Amino acid sequence: MSDTHNPKAEPFSNAEKDPDDWTTGDEAMTGAQASYLKTLSEEAGEAFDESLTKAEASKRIDALQEKTGRGQ
Repeated sequence: MSDTHNPKAEPFSNAEKDPDDWTTGDEAMTGAQASYLKTLSEEAGEAFDESLTKAEASKRIDALQEKTGRGQ
């Protein structure tokens, strides 16, 4: 048996990778991100910015989840 490294066996998924390191982070946010971000923005009483990139949207979602208590 060889002792090779299997990145898929790591406890962290790609979803937990820093958005700044995403290869597609500069693309427009996904429909799912936009929908969830709209909901969070409304709950937090903050404006929704439809021009965010995938990476920016991910960071904004994290911030609004913290503010609203969602995702805990």
